[in-house]
Amino acid sequence: MAIALLLIDVQQGMFMLSRPLYQGDQVVERIASLLDRAREQKVPVFHVRHDGGRGHILERGTAGWKFHRLATPREGEPIVDKRHSSAFQDTTLHEQLQRSQINKLIMAGMQSEYCVDSTCRAAVALGYHPVLVSDAHTTFDTPVLSAAQIIAHHNLTLGGNFAELASTEHLRF
Repeated sequence: MAIALLLIDVQQGMFMLSRPLYQGDQVVERIASLLDRAREQKVPVFHVRHDGGRGHILERGTAGWKFHRLATPREGEPIVDKRHSSAFQDTTLHEQLQRSQINKLIMAGMQSEYCVDSTCRAAVALGYHPVLVSDAHTTFDTPVLSAAQIIAHHNLTLGGNFAELASTEHLRF
C-alpha cells in the first residue's frame, strides 16, 4: 500500500479562539512529530487548509488561515484548500492522491467531530484505507460534551468501522 500523511486544518486560527482546543499544544506537537517522521521516511504529506469564509477565524488570507508554525508545509508538499468539512468535497485531493497512487491515509488534525470525521468517512467511501491517529486530533468543549468525550467517541465510532486507529507512539509508516 502506498501511504501518505494527511494533516487536516492545522491552522493558527484554531489556537486564536477564546476557548482553547483540548490539549491543543500537545496535539500539535504530536502532529509535528508525525510530520518529521513522515518527511524522514519520504512519506508524501498533504496539508489541508480550511477557508471559513468572510469574517471567520479561518478566513482566507488572514492570520488565522495560516498554518500552525509547527506544521508548515515545505516546498513541494501539496496544499488542498477547502470550504466544506470533508477535504474531498469540491477539492482536488482525490485526484492528487490517485495520481500519486496513494491508498492508505494517515490522518491527524482538527476538529475531531467535523473535518476529521467527514474526511475519514469520505476516504472510506472513495476506497482509501484511513488510519486515524487517535491522540493527534482534537476539538473544543461544547455545552453538551467535553472535548475529551468527543474525541473518545470519535475514536470509538471511527475506529474499526471507518478507520484503523493508532497512537502517535505506535504508528508505523
